Amino acid sequence: MRYDGRAKTLEHAVLEQWSAQGRLVPVCPELMGGFATPRPAAEIADAYSGSAVLDGHASVVEETGRDVTDGFIEGAHAVLKIALAERCRFALLTDGSPSCGSSFVYDGAFAGRKHSGEGVTAALLRRNAIDVYSPKRMDALILAVEAFDRSTAE
Repeated sequence: MRYDGRAKTLEHAVLEQWSAQGRLVPVCPELMGGFATPRPAAEIADAYSGSAVLDGHASVVEETGRDVTDGFIEGAHAVLKIALAERCRFALLTDGSPSCGSSFVYDGAFAGRKHSGEGVTAALLRRNAIDVYSPKRMDALILAVEAFDRSTAE
């Protein structure tokens, strides 16, 4: 579910298969960071990226101006804890989000402008050797999972 309460359902036959096999671990870092739904939009300030937020060089702010950095970091760490406990190797996250963006995020001006970068959770997962994919890269994720499955079956 999006910050504004609207659904953003990912539908794909392979996701249905993986779900039936018990291979998916659905999480929402923003809910795990204590945010309600719906809530004001948030972006990483000043065209920074999630890595800068984790390193203390940037913040996440709501369109109201409220700094919500701590909640985004808390949610990212909660997701990482689950991912490590479940021995996850791959993550499928929604692009554009200040948490989950894997190839782009919004620039912090709340004007709909995107720039290359990653969200806080995506950055933390990558720092911990978990490959992050967006729904637009579903085919690449499927190939990576198949290759991983082959390598562990040998």
